Amino acid sequence: MDHPARTSRRRLLGGFAAAAALPLLGTAAACGDDESGGSTDSNKPVELSIFWWGGEARAKLTEDALALYTKAHPNVTFKKTWQANQGYFDKLATLTAGGDAPDIFQIDDNFLAEYASRKVTLDLTEYTSGSKLDVSKFPPSLVNYGKVEGVLAGLPFGENTQGLVYNKTLLAKYSLPEPTTGMSWEQHIAWAEQVSKAAKLPGTMDPSGNYMAFWVWLRQQGKGLYNGKELGFTADDVTRWFDLWAGARARGATPTPDVIHEGNESSITKQLVVTGKAATSWVWVNQMPEMKKSTKDELGVIAFPGDPSAQWARASMYFSVFRGSPNKDIAIDVLNFLGNDMEAGKILGTERGLPSNLDVRKAVEQTVTDAAMKQSITVQGELATKFGPQSPEVPLKGHSKIRAELIKASENVVYGRQKPADSGKAFFEFSKTAIAS
Repeated sequence: MDHPARTSRRRLLGGFAAAAALPLLGTAAACGDDESGGSTDSNKPVELSIFWWGGEARAKLTEDALALYTKAHPNVTFKKTWQANQGYFDKLATLTAGGDAPDIFQIDDNFLAEYASRKVTLDLTEYTSGSKLDVSKFPPSLVNYGKVEGVLAGLPFGENTQGLVYNKTLLAKYSLPEPTTGMSWEQHIAWAEQVSKAAKLPGTMDPSGNYMAFWVWLRQQGKGLYNGKELGFTADDVTRWFDLWAGARARGATPTPDVIHEGNESSITKQLVVTGKAATSWVWVNQMPEMKKSTKDELGVIAFPGDPSAQWARASMYFSVFRGSPNKDIAIDVLNFLGNDMEAGKILGTERGLPSNLDVRKAVEQTVTDAAMKQSITVQGELATKFGPQSPEVPLKGHSKIRAELIKASENVVYGRQKPADSGKAFFEFSKTAIAS
């Protein structure tokens, strides 16, 4: 599964520590031979190091897929390291800064620009022009979401998009209508108010601190979170966003401040929609199966409110190759294998999101038996037909700081510590500094 929709502030602060270590990374990367791809001798023993985050299930599937590669290439073995999401980027920064970076490492869009801008990640562009790294079966927008300033810094290993998850069982109990894709934001809030009154339960989690919701809302107005190397929004935009949800809270459509804070801090298995503290939560579509494990209620998932064409095929995560790796060509071959081999794809399944290779995805979909996963795949497929032609570029460096600060700024409004305009201005100024630092 993807990392939690609302990563805790503690984890993001840990990410800041990782980012602080990054100025050392360019030096470490430069120690490697950037031109040499390593030995092409098919008999020479090679051990590639690979590092990823995730649980035991992901580890087992990844190890099985790597074993399949070794079976086809007996001279290549792997030094496999994995850990939980918490602290992963601290460890990655430490390894890389110390000159002990893994040949292949998992990364997400919070940190891809950070590492790429310091030349830690290998530019994969030249490999995709031939047969070494085949992306011909990948959705172009998904490949583009791995580019930083035109350089392909990571190969997408899973497609995802934003999803509004709601409690179908609760709605049926009170004979309430289900929300639908295409509802305006105002219609969604009115629907949530109706749910709150009938079910005596907040109709929707307050997403004013959710960067995904804010980003989609901006794109529906022709703007964005980023625009090139600049911010894509103004302080007035943030104020209007905070005002929208201040109005929703005043109508009783959202939870109380302490419960909103709980929703902002909680892991995916403890989102308000599964703990029974709200009728909806704002997450990633592929997180549905994980959420379903935490409730006996039936869940539904639709697009975020507003025009769904503002949503996009987002890479749930990537694999990047260390620029200083002495075995670049072999590392590239491993990525090509994991991303395009049919048997490897069936082993990896949907654990990192829908397979990027569309042929592999189709084959994997036919093997899925889990009802929640089938639902997730179906909804992702339906929403993909509604995506607009333009997907955003991967977030700028400083994105993880902006994510955490949006939660802080929104909670200042939620708790009445600041007015929407004051908090909106403060968040805007912070964001300008974050992307410039």
